[in-house]
Amino acid sequence: MRDRPLLNRRLDGLGTTIFAEMSALALSTGAINLGQGFPDTDGPESVREAAVRALRDGRGNQYPPGPGVPELRRAIADHQRRFYGLDFDPDTEVLVTAGATEAIAAAMLALLEPGDEVIAFEPFYDSYAACIAMAGAVRVPLTLRAPDFRPDLAALRAAVTPRTRLLLLNSPHNPTGMVLTRDELAAIAELAVERDLIVVTDEVYEHLVFDGGEHIPLISLPGMRDRTVSISSAGKTFSFTGWKVGWVTGPRELVAAVRTTKQFLTYVASGPFQYAVAEALALPDTYYADFAADLRAKRDLLAAGLRDAGFRTYEPQGTYFITTDITELAPGTDALTFCRALPERCGVVAVPNSVFYDHSTAGRTQVRFAFCKRPEVLTDAADRLRKAFNG
Repeated sequence: MRDRPLLNRRLDGLGTTIFAEMSALALSTGAINLGQGFPDTDGPESVREAAVRALRDGRGNQYPPGPGVPELRRAIADHQRRFYGLDFDPDTEVLVTAGATEAIAAAMLALLEPGDEVIAFEPFYDSYAACIAMAGAVRVPLTLRAPDFRPDLAALRAAVTPRTRLLLLNSPHNPTGMVLTRDELAAIAELAVERDLIVVTDEVYEHLVFDGGEHIPLISLPGMRDRTVSISSAGKTFSFTGWKVGWVTGPRELVAAVRTTKQFLTYVASGPFQYAVAEALALPDTYYADFAADLRAKRDLLAAGLRDAGFRTYEPQGTYFITTDITELAPGTDALTFCRALPERCGVVAVPNSVFYDHSTAGRTQVRFAFCKRPEVLTDAADRLRKAFNG
C-alpha cells in the first residue's frame, strides 16, 4: 500500500476545490463571500411550500423512481417545449439527477473510454477536469481569451483529432459570462456532424441571459438532436442550490447510457424537492423575466463598484459572475495570491479564475466575483473594495 499513492493517479493535483478553500476563508474571517456562486436569499415562497407539502404528504420521503418522479420528468419536457420548441419523451428522453454536477459526471463516465479526447472551453467549471479524469479520458482545452472570451472556431476545428470523442460546452459560460451566438453554435453543430462527435451541453444558466441576448440550446440546431446531451438544473434558476435537482434531456440512446451510470452514483436523490421543482418549472413567464432583470441590476451594481475600486471588468452576457483583471490594481500579483489575501485586507472573498485553466497563464490575473447577493451586500462589498484599493 505504501508503494503507490492512495489517491487515484487520474485525480492527482485536483485536491480541495477552490470554492471550499475560499468559503472557509469567508467563514474564518467573517468576510463577504462573493466567491462561491450561491444566492443569499431563497427562491419563490410557493416553491418552498411545495417542498414542505411534499414532505408532509409523504411524497418522495422514500426512494423515488430512478429516472425521477413522473411529475418532474413531465415538467422538464414541458419546459423544453415551452421555451425552445423541443419535444422529449418524459419516459425515455428525460433523466433527473443530483444536480447538474452529477449529470456531467454520469455523462462523462457513460460516454467516454480511456484515451478518448474531450474538447472543453477553458476556463472551465472545476468538476469538468475531475469528471474527464475519472473516465480516463484526455482533456483538450480551447482557451477563451479576454476581453470578449469568444471561442476561436478555427482553433476548435484544428483541435479535433481522430481520438476526439466529445465536445463539452457551457453556455452561458461560467466563469466568463460569455453566451454563444447562433452563428457560433451553427459552426459547432456543423463540425460535430462532420466529425461524428457527441456533444454534452451544460446549460444551468439558461435563464440568466442579459441585455436582449438569447440562450439557444445546441440540440435545437440541425443535425444535433441525435448527438447532444443537454444538462440543466433548478438550483440557479430558482435559487435553491442546496436541493441538488438537475436533469438530462436528449435522444433515448444517449439518455439511457447516462442513466446506466447515474444509477450507480447516487441512484436517486432529492425526492420531495423533485415535486417542488416540477411546480417551479410551471411558473409564469413573468417570473423568469423578473429573475433575469433582478440579476442584471445586481450585475450593474457590482460592476460599477468594482470599476470604482480600480478593477478592470469584463461585463458578462449571462450567468451571475463578473470576471475582472487585477493587472493595474495589483501589479505583479497573481490572482490566487490576491484572492487569498483579500479577506484579511478588506473583508471580501472572490475566486481566482486561474484555477479554471489548464493554461493558467491565460487567467493569471483574472478574479471572479459573484453578484447573486442582496443589493445591500453588494454595496457593502464594493465599499470595502474601494476603501482598500482606491482610498
